Amino acid sequence: MRLLTALAIFLFTVLPAAAAERFDDAPRIAVISAFPPELTVLAASTKDQKRYTAAGVTFTTGELEGKPVVLFLSGVSMVNAAMTTQLALDRFNVTRIVFSGIAGGVDESLDIGDVIVADQWSQNLETAFARETEKGFELSASMRNDNLPAFGMMIPRSIMIARGDSPPERRRWFPVDPAMLETARAIATTAPLARCVANQCLVHAPKVVVGGNGISAPVFLDNAAYRKYARATFQARVVDMESAAVAHVAYANGAPFIAFRSLSDLAGGGDGANEMHTFLQLASDNSASVVKAFVKALP
Repeated sequence: MRLLTALAIFLFTVLPAAAAERFDDAPRIAVISAFPPELTVLAASTKDQKRYTAAGVTFTTGELEGKPVVLFLSGVSMVNAAMTTQLALDRFNVTRIVFSGIAGGVDESLDIGDVIVADQWSQNLETAFARETEKGFELSASMRNDNLPAFGMMIPRSIMIARGDSPPERRRWFPVDPAMLETARAIATTAPLARCVANQCLVHAPKVVVGGNGISAPVFLDNAAYRKYARATFQARVVDMESAAVAHVAYANGAPFIAFRSLSDLAGGGDGANEMHTFLQLASDNSASVVKAFVKALP
């Protein structure tokens, strides 16, 4: 019995895990959205579709704007996005990762309907919750690994990440691919953007904004005070629930990544109730429109 147990431990800890079976070896661009409304236009525009399923995730291969792609839903929030992105990298020959979806606006100069293409992403709620004392919130020096200011008891921390054969490193920001960012900049004025949905029209004509910071967390942000803090602390322009997780996985795998996020709401910065459900489809379609122009322009 002890011999069998020892053998099992040896096999589990020493022998490498079997690689996942590839569904398809063709080089493809992974095009990801969090939930169905965000992927509608892109899926409808994809030709020669073929579907595969793994771990409950459906992957659709085909051609989008003349380029070979694999489309799939990440699921909402950070853990879902990380798992499904890694699953796609294991099952397909992914050459680039492109995320398309909605987000909340943090930069006061941006409006609902705008499409934001950040040049780096951070996980803003990677934090330590500090102890409350008579002197205020305090955290031991050994638990601090960043110098960003706190939001009440929440003190931001950077992330420890392993990449390839390199020693683990600490990172606050995960960059998007510079070449893809330049392509996004080149097509920024070419994609048609919707201004009206149903009987609701935006006051300002939507625009594409390339550059700046994006942040992501497993929280739907609809709070004016935290929005102001996120803008000041991270210089964030946009906030969502998936992009930084996908950027994290892309960085760990050495895969080029970029995200297109159209504002469905102002993350708590509006005068009235949150407008996400009013402008969800408009924002989704605007993001998809820019992604289509981007994919078409890729070499």
